[in-house]
Amino acid sequence: MSDYMFMLESHLSPEQNHVVAVMESVAAQAGARAFLAGGALRDMMGGFPIRDLDFTIEGNAAKVLKLLEKVHGVREIGEIENRRAKQVRFTNGVVAEVAQAHVARYGKPGRAPEVRPADIRDDLLGRDFTVNSVALSLNRGSRGLLLDPTNGLSDLERRELRANSSRTLWDDPSRILRMFRLKARMSMEIDERTLNQYASVREAGLEKRIPVQALVDELRRIADEPHPEAVLEALDREKLLAAVSPALTGSKLNTAGFARLQKLRQSIPFGVEFPVWNFPLFLSLLTEKLTPKERAAVLKLPFTRAEIKALGQLEQKWKKLEKLTKSPKLNKASRVWEALRDVPGEEILYLLLRSNERLVQDRVRNYLHRLLPMAQEVTDAAVAKEGLDPGSAKFRAAKDELIRARLDARVKKAAQESAPPAAAAAPGGRREEPAHGLRSHR
Repeated sequence: MSDYMFMLESHLSPEQNHVVAVMESVAAQAGARAFLAGGALRDMMGGFPIRDLDFTIEGNAAKVLKLLEKVHGVREIGEIENRRAKQVRFTNGVVAEVAQAHVARYGKPGRAPEVRPADIRDDLLGRDFTVNSVALSLNRGSRGLLLDPTNGLSDLERRELRANSSRTLWDDPSRILRMFRLKARMSMEIDERTLNQYASVREAGLEKRIPVQALVDELRRIADEPHPEAVLEALDREKLLAAVSPALTGSKLNTAGFARLQKLRQSIPFGVEFPVWNFPLFLSLLTEKLTPKERAAVLKLPFTRAEIKALGQLEQKWKKLEKLTKSPKLNKASRVWEALRDVPGEEILYLLLRSNERLVQDRVRNYLHRLLPMAQEVTDAAVAKEGLDPGSAKFRAAKDELIRARLDARVKKAAQESAPPAAAAAPGGRREEPAHGLRSHR
């Protein structure tokens, strides 16, 4: 294993590592070559948590996507036509981008480019910024080989954002949104030539030519940022949020709401399987302080049906979930776990954002911080000792029973351990020491 591959696997979550392994396998099965490119490598080398998994395919990307859907249950949630890319969601909740390696030739700014297939090197050279023009091979024979044709790693070390060419922002004005997102997220400075190019683009008013679909794609990426409010504030300072809504400025940015959400996300124990679809949460908070008319205008942007449906479920179902969570029937740890285990992560976080009920807050936090980690300690291997067929209904029932016993037994054991030891009273009211004669140290 190369040093870069070891570094990558060390930085990824278990769910993300699973997705990388799936992509390696599926690409080989499809006779294609797969590379992890862009954001994941940028963040890994820059010392940041890996948020984006962008896979670039040399070969038949459509066949790779078809196998992902058919064999691994991956579903499409978005499309980026100008980059021959699909946004997909894996069954473990990880969202990734799968793109055909390509080069794009632009006519007029903001217009759809002419796109044709290419090899990975030409694909990297045609990207926006040098820090995004890095890739890692996932292919047999070259697995772990790093590709860096624009010297992006040096720019990462200097914390400098540099456009790949003098036409980068002119060709695709939507890249200015990405530029300020990366600047805010990674505390980078924009190099002088890129700043001059940006000033010329703004002077020409090219921000008005940002395609609405590119705007929505960028909102999806902001939703996954560790501090989306910082990105929104940076865009507001540049007067770039007007494309989403002229009302999104000042106090209507809802920075307090985003800060609360980020605090909740950071409280999830590391390593716990708790997939969250960030975008519906982001969209709800983004539009929370707008008037009904202003909000309706934002929701007319070309979001997917799944995104709008998920937003509606968040806002319509949380009261029902609140009622369920505070039910007297949830008088055992195992019953709290059973009530919440199949609830999507975004709905649980939304409940914590909205509910003022102390019992609800306590039960949900107990579920996240104690019951869920305990339940995940019960592995399939422990159930397999019973001789049951993995994947069968009896196997799942047996595993659930082991989890229930573990959750409820741990509560009883904790209660017993926290009770003060009984002490016998000696004549005259003196308390006798334990039989072994050792005194406790306070």
